[in-house]
Amino acid sequence: MLQIEQIRPELTWRLRQRVLYPDSKLYEMEMEEDNHGYHFGAFQNNELVAVVSLFQNGTDFQFRKFAVDAPVQNMGIGKMLLNYIMDFAITEGADRIWCNARVTAIGFYLRYGFERTGTLFSKGGFDYEIMEKKLLTKS
Repeated sequence: MLQIEQIRPELTWRLRQRVLYPDSKLYEMEMEEDNHGYHFGAFQNNELVAVVSLFQNGTDFQFRKFAVDAPVQNMGIGKMLLNYIMDFAITEGADRIWCNARVTAIGFYLRYGFERTGTLFSKGGFDYEIMEKKLLTKS
């Protein structure tokens, strides 16, 4: 059974490193903005298997550092975590959610209603495209 909970930012770092930046040091996983965001973890059998960080700017929400542990990829955990943060953002008044998607993950986001913006960039040896989804705020 999968449980999703809000977690402290430092709990995201080890999985963030293992999945997204295996050649980096653990201390390099901390982001300056970590203390200003929401952080969520998906637990399977009490083991942290996926993480994501969510940052609010008015009705605009950006999620970053979305990582699902390799042994449990393609099992629907990413989908559940993505749906969870979209619901959370809607509850908080979001009308848009977006991310800097690695080019290798674009297909994943397209399946869940995200749209390509055409804004491409490279950073840290990875290629990204900004992807977004308009949300219907609950009123």
